[in-house]
Amino acid sequence: MSKKQKLELTWIGKDVRPKLEPRILLEDPTKSYHAKHRVSENDIFDNRLIFGDNLLALKALEQEFTGKIKCIYIDPPYNTGSAFESYDDGVEHSIWLSLMRERLEILWRLLSRDNGTILISINDDECHYLKVLCDELFGRSSFVSSLVWNYEGNTDNQAKIINYHEYLLVYSKTGEIDDPGVIDPSIDPSSKLFRDEIRNTIIKNGPKNPSKEVLIPSGFPCAFEEGVLEPSEIRYPQYSERVNVSNFQTQNNVYATTGWSSKDLLERFIQENFNEIKDSKNQLTRFEITSTGAIEAIKKREQNKGHFISVLRGFGTTNQMRLFLEKLGVKFTYPKPVDLISYLIEAFSDDDDYILDSFAGSGTTAHAVMKLNKIKKTSRKFILVELREKTVNEVIIPRLKAIIDGNADAELEPHGGGFRYYEVAPSLLNQDQWGQWVINKEYHADMLAAAICKLEGFTFQPSAEHYWQHGFSTENDFIYVTTQTLTADQLQALSEEVGPNRTLLVCCAAFRADESRFTNLTIKKIPKMVLSKCEWGHDDYSLNVQNLPQAPEEVSVPTPVTSGVKKQNNQQTGLFGEDDGGQHE
Repeated sequence: MSKKQKLELTWIGKDVRPKLEPRILLEDPTKSYHAKHRVSENDIFDNRLIFGDNLLALKALEQEFTGKIKCIYIDPPYNTGSAFESYDDGVEHSIWLSLMRERLEILWRLLSRDNGTILISINDDECHYLKVLCDELFGRSSFVSSLVWNYEGNTDNQAKIINYHEYLLVYSKTGEIDDPGVIDPSIDPSSKLFRDEIRNTIIKNGPKNPSKEVLIPSGFPCAFEEGVLEPSEIRYPQYSERVNVSNFQTQNNVYATTGWSSKDLLERFIQENFNEIKDSKNQLTRFEITSTGAIEAIKKREQNKGHFISVLRGFGTTNQMRLFLEKLGVKFTYPKPVDLISYLIEAFSDDDDYILDSFAGSGTTAHAVMKLNKIKKTSRKFILVELREKTVNEVIIPRLKAIIDGNADAELEPHGGGFRYYEVAPSLLNQDQWGQWVINKEYHADMLAAAICKLEGFTFQPSAEHYWQHGFSTENDFIYVTTQTLTADQLQALSEEVGPNRTLLVCCAAFRADESRFTNLTIKKIPKMVLSKCEWGHDDYSLNVQNLPQAPEEVSVPTPVTSGVKKQNNQQTGLFGEDDGGQHE
């Protein structure tokens, strides 16, 4: 029997998948920054700026943030024509899809199940391919909308068709979104959307709404203080007699006949002595007769629902944003307007959520989060990832510092808060001069323990009480990482200290004992224990064609050196490339 077929997008190299190394993140306090004092009680200092390959950075975030990010906004390279020097519509096009697929899969895992939403900026070159790819990865039922950003640029050029828009694909982890508590800025200030109440007539005639009679009793509320409604002057509803009004209420019983849109709700309002009642959407509702004789339902507007229009206008231009950045001493060619991103973040996240942008660019997402926190008194936190070191040092960091401290030239008030700067750690393993995989010498003891914890699925949390507790997987299961060669006596002492009610994974350079003696210990040798887990020494998964192999290469896992063999030719025995002089068992 053939495999079950499905609708999917195919491309060259789709089956080639990287085996990512889950790196650790290293904080550099010299590049972390915070305000010298609080600007408000909503200042957030635990934001994160991460420098490094964004695929490796996402993999590094996966253990801590899976299911915790409410809103992801990304603005990836739009097409391979701009990402590659030579454009071949097939090969490079396929590379773009592969690289996007790897990132999108991790981003989707990071999204919260509580209507977590991802928004992807894209233009015509790749939009429709990306839509099919996202449908395949996320499921078509997760698609929410395709937004169009009218970027209001120059339109007086001589192109046959002047492109005046970009797209934002919106997908939700559940297929649903929270009520977007924003109102489109292009809405006229006089719009009824800004009123506290919604008023709609309940007169609705047609084949599905045949005329029915309702008794409107004396005392029914009216929208005008005094007057008389003559039946002959009113088409709908048809009143059985003159309606006398005084002191904003009717003074006589009268029958009203018409088609109704909310007849049952109206009759319940009458039965409840004209007190507010709740409709099927739990909205408080009351009814009034207007001066024209119409009967209206009045509902209290829920201000959190907002009014979101799929065509985004009125958020400024990239050129305006570029000129703003120049006042900060920062140069960036196509920065997204901060008002656009803050609008999207406010619409698709709650007040204290994490916001992630793994294609940080000029840092507009971070700016948008800090602006929202300042204006709306919220506590959102950002995580930025940027792979270009020059962009991090010359654009993002100066911009964030200006936002935190304020900048007079740009008329930018201090926003307060701060961020912590991280770099993606180098590969845990590299090859020595003989081609053997050894622990990277840049790794000190804590880095090694943190890296092994991540590789083995443990939470890195060294204990101040027990030297052998570097992390845990459950409340009774722990991990110990050491570069020592452990003797039988050392393992016996360790087993006794762990005790019968706990278990311990021991990761060491080597050991001299029968491991079956210790029922509460699992003993593994590094680096042998991790050699086959992932790709080692691969630091760049970026959209740079010269960093990619021409064809997939078979990677063989080196056989660990056996006991008693000295370093010669392609052999060595030490954990960090040195001969530890011990016997390996």
